[in-house]
Amino acid sequence: MNVAHLFTSLRIFISPLFPILYLGSKTLGISEALLPYILLACLIVSEISDVLDGFLARKHNQVTDLGKVLDPMADSMTHISLFLAFTQGIVQLPMLWVLIFFYRELFIGTLRTLCALRGVALAARTSGKIKAIIQAVAAFAIIILMIPYSHGYLSLGQLQQWSLWIVSAAAIYTAISAIDYFYSNRLYIKKALETL
Repeated sequence: MNVAHLFTSLRIFISPLFPILYLGSKTLGISEALLPYILLACLIVSEISDVLDGFLARKHNQVTDLGKVLDPMADSMTHISLFLAFTQGIVQLPMLWVLIFFYRELFIGTLRTLCALRGVALAARTSGKIKAIIQAVAAFAIIILMIPYSHGYLSLGQLQQWSLWIVSAAAIYTAISAIDYFYSNRLYIKKALETL
């Protein structure tokens, strides 16, 4: 366990806060006007820790196999937890789009595990990093839209429509990144599966 791993672990522990705060805001006594700011603060802390863990791992030459597994897992947990929560409440994202995020991570994670068990390491793709950035931007955008909505400057219909457009763009790129990952690593995947 090093400092980079601690920042990654922080993101993992923060991820359940999104559904707890968003779905349980009334029970917790959080006003509709305050909720977006709290969610925004949690997401900022999570994304800053994402940047810091990678920076510190490279700076101190602490890039480890554990970090390579935990980092994408923390990204997935953070974004999927947030988007799943947003299928409920005021945002009402379509579950189908959020399932694209979930199945992409499940598919890639299973491929990585199968290949690793056969001694084949699948390299990360730039499209996967872009995917994480797009999902983070989408999450920020939806939370920021909740601010004018909570003050009456944006209607519920507008909030839901704009959130749908944002998550649709993120879901489409997420699907493209899965195809890119599979196609780029197809020879390694074939090699690993042949030994099953």
